Amino acid sequence: MAIKSTADKIATIQKGYTLEGPTIELGAAIIDGEVHKDAPVRLPLSMMNRHGLVAGATGTGKTVTLHMMAEQLSTAGVPVFLADIKGDLSGLATAATGSEKLIARTDGIGQSWSGKTFPVEFLALGGDGHGIPVRATITSFGPVLLSRIMELNDTQESSLQLVFHFADKNGLELIDLKDLRAVIQFLTSKEGKDELEELGGLSKATAGVILRELITLEAQGMEKFFGEPEFDTAELLRTAPDGRGVITCLELPTLQTKPMLFSTFLMWLLADLFEDLPEAGDLDKPKLVFFLDEAHLLFNGASKAFLDAITTTVRLIRSKGVGIFFVTQTPKDVPAEVLGQLANRVQHALRAYTPEDAKALKATVSTFPMSDYDLEETLTSAGIGEAVITVMNEKGAPTPVALTRLRAPESVMGPSADALIASTVAGSALLPKYGTAVDNISAFEKIAGKASAETGAAAPAPPAPGGGGSPDVDAEARRIEEEILGRPSSRPAPAPERQEPARQEPQQSPRPPSDDGGLAGALGGALGGGLKSMARSLGTQLGRELLRGVFGTAPKRRRR
Repeated sequence: MAIKSTADKIATIQKGYTLEGPTIELGAAIIDGEVHKDAPVRLPLSMMNRHGLVAGATGTGKTVTLHMMAEQLSTAGVPVFLADIKGDLSGLATAATGSEKLIARTDGIGQSWSGKTFPVEFLALGGDGHGIPVRATITSFGPVLLSRIMELNDTQESSLQLVFHFADKNGLELIDLKDLRAVIQFLTSKEGKDELEELGGLSKATAGVILRELITLEAQGMEKFFGEPEFDTAELLRTAPDGRGVITCLELPTLQTKPMLFSTFLMWLLADLFEDLPEAGDLDKPKLVFFLDEAHLLFNGASKAFLDAITTTVRLIRSKGVGIFFVTQTPKDVPAEVLGQLANRVQHALRAYTPEDAKALKATVSTFPMSDYDLEETLTSAGIGEAVITVMNEKGAPTPVALTRLRAPESVMGPSADALIASTVAGSALLPKYGTAVDNISAFEKIAGKASAETGAAAPAPPAPGGGGSPDVDAEARRIEEEILGRPSSRPAPAPERQEPARQEPQQSPRPPSDDGGLAGALGGALGGGLKSMARSLGTQLGRELLRGVFGTAPKRRRR
């Protein structure tokens, strides 16, 4: 094959990255050792829901790359989700200060640089950090994801699914860990023996193992991650008043102590979006771009059911307007079924210090199209802030492979000041909705019989979660539901719509008085007729069996 001249190589890049619609500017091509700002490398905004991979060895600039991409997505009006593992991404809320070295770099790639701030929302799982607490109910989290956290084997996972089925069927809301513990304890008790036998595949021994694992989670302090008010993932789809997309940074300060929990929680966010969003088809720009950092944590030791669920979610969620970028060290960290769906590749430098490193390098090279580069040499010699890129063009074909000097972020590449983060959180419209945990009546209270057994009256209803939102937040929520989720708005203007009359007036329960089967009958015989009455009256919408999604997740109680 004839060797191409530098001019021919430049022409190939220019032609391959000449795009008609809006783009994310990634940088300028490096060809034969020189940066050519007349050969820009870019990614079509309309193709960002085709998913992507940002990979590279530690310290090669992956975090800066997704920082830079998030800025441009926000500017284009696209909401962004980032897992902020090292705390560096909070700098998006602070304008960067230019330097002589920075300006020389940006001029060299044709970037017109100026320091800017971006609209950022800070979240923290269960309040484990400085951000607004993010919680999930056990019911909506589902048995597949929970099994992942508890590190159950396939048999135990199947048994946990039976426990969830039992709770769904008998109107037992699994809100937090104590609810699930109460259900399992009931099933393994003398009173629950008949119910356990009816579940067939669930043995008392296996239920006991699951119960012990559950108690271990509680001992590790994980109960704060589950409960109410549950986070509504539609909050991730918001835009700022000026039209820019809100960048949601989920703080993970203790990732190393609970890696399985954090990675699985990120998958729950995606699964919930997948279940909630309507089909959208091809859009000019995505509804959300989700950067999933430390992606290898998702797949290490994962069960087949979990891997199948991830693959299904990634394959189908793009048609709902969501793009996912996996961020990890090598493509080998991502299963082939998922990797094959990642059309946009940003590969930073790799190291080849060991035989295993050499294997990973060869595997990475094999995932790229043919190019004018010696990729084995290029990937081991690329500098910090440089990456080998190929993306999907507007016609759905891969662009030419290009070693690229990447754009510089316009906000601070590092953490924002603690005072700024604290003031941002304090002023957030989400704080009144999610800042304070509530403990509504659920499986634990029903089984323990905490409501009045003598009168059959339910315990006083706790404050409705999600109360206290400002009119502006309600207006934005209505816009998301109507324009993005494609459904009539369920957000109320008047306060009375937040009440739960079924809980306050249980005697009006629509359940027939003669329906004494299932848990109500079992518990009624064990603990008295008053509890039987309460179990009926508090069933409300959970008197039916819930439909569960691809991860075994269930529709959550939307804040009304």
